[in-house]
Amino acid sequence: MHRIALALALLLPGCAAKAPAPAAFRAAGDPIWSAAAFQPAEVAGTWRQVADFGGPRSCNEGAVEITPVAGGLQLRGKLCLAGRAESVTGLAPFVGPGRLRVRGEDWWVIWVDVGYRTLAIGTPSGRFGIILDRGAIPADRLNAAREIFDFNGYRTEALTAL
Repeated sequence: MHRIALALALLLPGCAAKAPAPAAFRAAGDPIWSAAAFQPAEVAGTWRQVADFGGPRSCNEGAVEITPVAGGLQLRGKLCLAGRAESVTGLAPFVGPGRLRVRGEDWWVIWVDVGYRTLAIGTPSGRFGIILDRGAIPADRLNAAREIFDFNGYRTEALTAL
């Protein structure tokens, strides 16, 4: 009888439903680079989300107001991150060149075009990647951002324009 109870005790944890693993759109151990020449003063203003990495959606596009402040960027808005609408309000301190900490997570600016019209932001964990633009993004900048995500190890087939 004790053997049956022991066997059941050992088997039951393996039968328990496991929470789904969070989506990762890049292998966390792959190299990723931030834009070391990123100039925070150049990103002041409203940015519209034009693309993200995500599967099933519970949101469409997002937008964020960015205000450079001492030591970081003040963010106010809502973005679609990995298919979920998330508030991104508060101070995002700098943790390195082109690197911010937003709600305890590292967000890296991996590319910005010369005119500071398009931003590609990713996470070392690969939890999400987004493209922000000041207006309607032309195909050439969207393709450039896609190539940067590819270079940084993202599975670009999961990138969806919003």
